[in-house]
Amino acid sequence: MSTTDTSTRPRPTNPGERVAEWTDGRLGLYKLAKSNIRKVFPDHWSFMLGEVCLYSFTILILTGVYLTLFFHPSMSEVVYHGSYAPLQGIRMSDAYSSTLHISFDVRGGLLIRQIHHWAALIFIAAMIVHMMRVFFTGAFRRPREINWLFGWMLLFLGMFTGFTGYSLPDDLLSGTGVRFMEGAVLSTPIVGTYLSMFLFGGEFPGHDFVSRFYSIHILLLPGLMAGLLVAHLILVFFHKHTQFPGAGKTEKNVVGAPLMPIYTAKAGGFFFLVFGVIAAVAAIATINPIWAVGPYRPDQVSTGAQPDWYMGFSEGLIRVMPGWEIRGFGHTLVLGVFIPLMIFPLVLVAIAVYPFIESWVTGDKREHHLLDRPRNRPVRTGFGVAWLTVYFVLLIGGGNDIVATHFHLSINSITWFVRIGIFVLPVFAFWVTKRICMGLQRRDRDKVLHGRETGIIKRLPHGEFIEVHEPLSQQQLHVLTAHDQPRPIDPGPEVDENGVERKLSPIAKVQARLSQDFYGEHSQIPKPTAEEYEEITSGHGGH
Repeated sequence: MSTTDTSTRPRPTNPGERVAEWTDGRLGLYKLAKSNIRKVFPDHWSFMLGEVCLYSFTILILTGVYLTLFFHPSMSEVVYHGSYAPLQGIRMSDAYSSTLHISFDVRGGLLIRQIHHWAALIFIAAMIVHMMRVFFTGAFRRPREINWLFGWMLLFLGMFTGFTGYSLPDDLLSGTGVRFMEGAVLSTPIVGTYLSMFLFGGEFPGHDFVSRFYSIHILLLPGLMAGLLVAHLILVFFHKHTQFPGAGKTEKNVVGAPLMPIYTAKAGGFFFLVFGVIAAVAAIATINPIWAVGPYRPDQVSTGAQPDWYMGFSEGLIRVMPGWEIRGFGHTLVLGVFIPLMIFPLVLVAIAVYPFIESWVTGDKREHHLLDRPRNRPVRTGFGVAWLTVYFVLLIGGGNDIVATHFHLSINSITWFVRIGIFVLPVFAFWVTKRICMGLQRRDRDKVLHGRETGIIKRLPHGEFIEVHEPLSQQQLHVLTAHDQPRPIDPGPEVDENGVERKLSPIAKVQARLSQDFYGEHSQIPKPTAEEYEEITSGHGGH
């Protein structure tokens, strides 16, 4: 039974209003819009990184739909008679032939292909940078752990969507990448050969992998990503948006612009700006010129074959791994491929579960809507920089042949540099980052107590020279002192009131130790107290 009394409401005379009222009576859109249309979003440039992800994904869908109208996902052999003269009369797959047709004979086809590929690269890059912003500022903390997982799954699926996408043209470069993947699959004990037969429909390269990758690329993975993206945005609306500390900003409010009309207008303009930049880059910089390498042949490998940059991490793991093998019971276990194949998902899983690990280590179960400044969390910031160091070192390993030829270096020297650097450089990067963060904390403390250095030198009556310091505004003081400084978990006394030694579980000991590493005296500089501030400012004035 309806509880809304419509008998006293005047009947709309405008046809549009009648349609709107009829729709609202069945879908409740007015109430939904009324509660969300004035939702406030903070205005900070770093929040645009998530929008770049959304807009590049939208561009991918739009250009992908156009390309599906002309692409033939078939490995049937045909003889090419298209517009590209150097390949005239060459036998190739129908997939490769149709990609050449899109590039040279469909009006605007090459531009759409370029936009699609560049949008994919920018989509992955924007997701990684966006997740780094979330990581370094602590935006993954309660209640946003699930949204972090949604973002991580979008990145994970996006990487494999890109891989299936650039494998579809069946050119020599993408075929080399597929062959690389086949070798990784075959290294899996017991089930490797079965997985390979399932993917390729027989012995490599088979006759079905393009059509199977095509279905996965345009239906399965985009469908999953679209669902995750909608869920991600719903949670962003459900949880109020995070914001950086500042004047008037608390854990219980959001300071910014409303969704309508300000934020919507900005978002619309930013979408066309992103679309324009991607289109301009696609028109200027050629990417993946498949006609330059020719169709795929199993007995050939393209020179300098490299995957798209976001898969270089996994290739670097395999390239720098020693060629270890174990033989027994009539089987060979290729550790040189299998171990990197296991490390790659383990690293990704570690990224996914980090919010839960940090929450357990620190014992922090509170809700957080104000973001951290990276300098105020030196350990977390150090972990992030260490992970990026691992990634870039392995990216060098994945392109060791290109680095060797371009810089005239020994490929063996590069490989050994990566093998050693992957253990040494992340530790060094963590230590340096932590020290830099603590140095910045110490500088913030001095600025709060003594003010900003002006560069003006003043001579006192008794002859002493001092530098004049300008007191900070209340807003600047708030930004530098508003953050919490959690204390490490206290495991309690070693003995109880009766003098008997307390028994702590090994897990509790590990938690207390890690908590000490996160929030101990060696990991943060104490904030100045109000008493210290009053004593300094009253004693020295503005000097």
